[in-house]
Amino acid sequence: MKPSHKLLFFLCPMLVLGFIYYSSGKLHLHVWGQKPQSDEESTLMASTKGPKVKLATDSHVTESETEITLTVGRIVGSVYDKQGFLLKLDTKLPLELAYKYGNLSEGACKQGYAAAKMTTIYPTFMKPAPMFLDRNFKRLSKVSNYLPPFGFKTQERIIEIILTSTKQYGLGEELDSLSCKRCIIVGNGGILANKSLGSRIDEYDVVVRLNEAPVHGYVKDVGTKTTMRITYPEGAIQKPDRYEKDSLFVFSAFKPLDFKWLRQMVFKEKPRGTEGFWKSVAHYVPREPVDMRILNPYFIQEAAFQFIGLPLNNGLMGKGNIPTLGAVAITMALHNCDEVAVAGFGYDMLTPHAPLHYYETVKMSAIKESWTHNISKEKDFLRKLVRAKVITDLTKGI
Repeated sequence: MKPSHKLLFFLCPMLVLGFIYYSSGKLHLHVWGQKPQSDEESTLMASTKGPKVKLATDSHVTESETEITLTVGRIVGSVYDKQGFLLKLDTKLPLELAYKYGNLSEGACKQGYAAAKMTTIYPTFMKPAPMFLDRNFKRLSKVSNYLPPFGFKTQERIIEIILTSTKQYGLGEELDSLSCKRCIIVGNGGILANKSLGSRIDEYDVVVRLNEAPVHGYVKDVGTKTTMRITYPEGAIQKPDRYEKDSLFVFSAFKPLDFKWLRQMVFKEKPRGTEGFWKSVAHYVPREPVDMRILNPYFIQEAAFQFIGLPLNNGLMGKGNIPTLGAVAITMALHNCDEVAVAGFGYDMLTPHAPLHYYETVKMSAIKESWTHNISKEKDFLRKLVRAKVITDLTKGI
């Protein structure tokens, strides 16, 4: 055999092997580029503006690997938005869900429906997330390293003291025993006025109200039932006689000082001064400790950084990175309810003379740019849920 033939005989197999090795490397990188991110990475990516690619920190990452990672990013980006929601929101149920829920009798509660539907438009959604903090709260790694409002760091001791007194950490024996829960979050929007939705709202198993929005005098439109009222110090009802007698007082903290206030309410102590609050706060909550709960701060964190895409700001409260309590309550319900509805949500800025809230005469034009909230981004998030039929909007304001 001629020397040139010997050389070709040797080089051909080597070239084939090299091609196979290179191709397998590219295939492997495509998988690597799509691997699930850690919680911290997901949070950081969700809070940045514009499409960015998080590259591996190992020193051996090459230019070609970077190129392939960017390609994968473009493929994913064409299907999902920056927050991880499907760009094309299909209201049709996937076949497996259509089969599961299609044969239920009319009006029957659809067990697991909200979480299943949410997962179809937001694949990284994970249902398990306790509604309230309990004695094992320190195990909640997603919030243990964040300061309020996104976690409980530095407040562990005072929370332990509060939970030792409250002793109850669920909705109550009757509701906790239900295999399927239908929940409605009643917002405070003026859109609720004159809709006569009261009786329909009362049909839900769990009725969630926010801050000081009244029931008495507005029963026809907002109903009579209140399972829980979620609030923070400045938003709490200040007149004791306006509290419903049988509802849970659910506390949501936005700053460390709020936990001190809650401890005073639990132990019936009179607050000493109001320094640090942006308005006056309640001095007394007519509830026994067993009827008080602490909302899991994870819902604030998830709503802000994962769902809405507000700026992370190093995990601290800052300009435009706090979701409204309504968005937080909806996030809570997605994790803990089988069906989720809302009423009284939506600001229509095109009607400046419309009532801002159903219980007062303040007009829509009174809304100014909020330092803490980003209403337009939040509305985008809620519209995704409504369009995909993850939640039902009874007043059609979203």
